Amino acid sequence: MKIVSFWLHDEASFGLLTEEGVIDVGRRLGGIALHELLKRSRGAGTLAILKSHEHAAPDYARADVRLEKPLQQFGKCFCVGVNYPERNAEYRDGSAAPQYPSLFVRFPESLHGPGADLVRPPESPELDYEGEIVMVIGKAGRRIAPERWSEHVFGWMLGNEGTIRDWVRHGKFNVTPGKNWDGSGAIGPWITPLSEGGEGPFDLTTRVNGELRQRDSTARMTFPFARIVEYVSTFCTLQPGDILFTGTPAGSGARLDPPVWLKPGDRIEVEATGLGTLVNGVRDE
Repeated sequence: MKIVSFWLHDEASFGLLTEEGVIDVGRRLGGIALHELLKRSRGAGTLAILKSHEHAAPDYARADVRLEKPLQQFGKCFCVGVNYPERNAEYRDGSAAPQYPSLFVRFPESLHGPGADLVRPPESPELDYEGEIVMVIGKAGRRIAPERWSEHVFGWMLGNEGTIRDWVRHGKFNVTPGKNWDGSGAIGPWITPLSEGGEGPFDLTTRVNGELRQRDSTARMTFPFARIVEYVSTFCTLQPGDILFTGTPAGSGARLDPPVWLKPGDRIEVEATGLGTLVNGVRDE
């Protein structure tokens, strides 16, 4: 099942992408948005509603709609930094593997959907890519036990956690400015329910203009999915519609010698087994 949000002319909706076309579930439910449905019916209820429509005749051809980020609005967005072994080694500071996840937040305006161009601002040329797996929360929870993490995850997306590198370094422990430039990242192309995509591990790759830049398995993450959900839910309640970026492998443009930044016309593909491929271009603001 591929759960998508989309625009048709000037109207937004969500539904299911099939080989035959797009089933408009939002219209069938009276115009509700996907993030609203998640909040009202929680993960299991949302999935049951979607499954009740999955064999309906498509309402539109794929070419008639423009896919948006699967959650056009989301709640909290936490991102985990330095979560693969070689990623930590890239910092070349001799530090041991961290004991706790490094977290920062992203705002909705910083993330585009599939097919949209990442935006390089005039203030900096250092736009970089970070391919990631993204968890979508479907069931609220606080202090979630690690063995129960999957009960609270509705599904998976892919993410390109695009970063303006020099703005990450403006403060000693302050990455927020470099992570939240409007349109610098993306999520998509759809949500795959956990019940269909499984609990992992996933093989994750990032290509730029067809060249393999990142490749790793989530089995090697320093902090696995269960630990991320447990840790974040310790200090705040996770709610339906919250999303969690789980970290990027080694191989970002900043770590090449010399660094290679994204430029207008580039094509970035983030792919994971069973979760599709998130494709974005690049343009100047």
